[in-house]
Amino acid sequence: MTVLVLALLFMSLTTAGSVPSDQIFQYIEEHQNEYVQRLKDWIAIESDSNDPEKRHLVTNMMLLAEERIRTLGGTVEMVDLGMQELPNGNKISLPPVILANIVKDPKKPTVCFYGHLDVQPAEIEDGWSTEPYILTEKNGNLYGRGASDDKGQVLAVLNAIEALQKHELPVNVKILLEGMEEVESTGLKELVEERNSTFFSDVDHIVVTDTAWISSKPGITYGTRGNCYFLVEVECAKQDLHSGSFGGLLHEAMNDLIFLLSTLADSSGHILIPGIYEAVAPLTEKEKKLYEGTEYDLDVIKAKYGIKQFINKTKEELLMQRSRYPSLSIHGIQGAFSAPGTKTVIPAKVIGKFSIRLVPNMELSVVKKQVTDYLNKRFTERNSPNSFKVTYRKGSKSWLADPNEPQYLAARKAIKRVFGKEADMIRSGGTIPIATDFQELTGKSIMLLGIGGPDDAPHGQDEKISRYIYIEGTKLYAAFLQELSTV
Repeated sequence: MTVLVLALLFMSLTTAGSVPSDQIFQYIEEHQNEYVQRLKDWIAIESDSNDPEKRHLVTNMMLLAEERIRTLGGTVEMVDLGMQELPNGNKISLPPVILANIVKDPKKPTVCFYGHLDVQPAEIEDGWSTEPYILTEKNGNLYGRGASDDKGQVLAVLNAIEALQKHELPVNVKILLEGMEEVESTGLKELVEERNSTFFSDVDHIVVTDTAWISSKPGITYGTRGNCYFLVEVECAKQDLHSGSFGGLLHEAMNDLIFLLSTLADSSGHILIPGIYEAVAPLTEKEKKLYEGTEYDLDVIKAKYGIKQFINKTKEELLMQRSRYPSLSIHGIQGAFSAPGTKTVIPAKVIGKFSIRLVPNMELSVVKKQVTDYLNKRFTERNSPNSFKVTYRKGSKSWLADPNEPQYLAARKAIKRVFGKEADMIRSGGTIPIATDFQELTGKSIMLLGIGGPDDAPHGQDEKISRYIYIEGTKLYAAFLQELSTV
């Protein structure tokens, strides 16, 4: 009797919900080859949303996902977003958005998973070592465009739901899948706003499955930076000029532009625009401990990317600089000669491009004014007769959640169960506009729980997902749904 009691106690401590984890995990292990085949089928569809000629393939991908969700017993609405006007004036149909429901029990919490099924362009001529649209397994990795971003992550969720359904799906699940994420999610924000009082009305938690860890240690993302993109234009003549005839005779546009760009930040990366740091929240001791516990090997990162030296000396300083403080990066100069060889031309007009990554409390309108006022002041001080213009091109707000919300606690418990490690709590340095849109439009709890590896190369050559992470990630989503039913 004592042995039986101890066994039951052990099971209660290691199992969330009414079904023991080992049964769910065993099912996932036994079906992993089937899961890989599904990913192979999905990778084979060249759902490149950047190319209008391949729009039908994006739609085909959405239809394949619809079929998979229906096999799970889900009800699916394929929402028509209408037409998209191309730069040449032609119009083509936007791919449908999937809004799906799996189980509907008013006594259970409801979680909505978001993902996307479109991909970035990929050709083997780009430098791939395998055909990008043929899933290739080697050295424990599954290579193919979309393997990590985001088809593999979406499938891991669906596979987890299937495994749980063999016993019991402990929560209500909704799914939102789109096919235009790689081209700014055209039409999605309007759809979320329109369906806020219907599809999202009974949603308690929203989980974005389109993120990566920053190391081999599993991570949960609870914040992202925003972004402000600017163009600085300087013009000195009506046409390009020969430097032998005009060099030294006029104020060259390129010289003015380089001067302006050089005044934006100092050699330590500190932004020189007045007031830019005023809105940054002070670092708390609680937050500081999160950075101290995060796994991030500076030497490994430097070796991988060929970086000689970081500006920041410690791991904690680097992590904070890449996520909780604003940064400014210069991206290019349009109109300047950049081809191989030499060309002694004075460009008539050049356009510099730079962006500022924003953190919470930084308002787009305020940053826009700060940048414009500062550059106008510096150009006036230069006393150049050239024409000058600053243009705010586009921007996205930052996003920050409370990492102690119930679904975060459930995710941390799930990671501990599956991987035997405490989760890294991550603030991403990049920008994920959909997180901000969900938060502002629905008011729900938002969490980014992805299973992308730190070296998966999304958008790059040889994109992949580790087979181990793909399968263990499936277990993670299953464990998360179980844990979510108990918080």
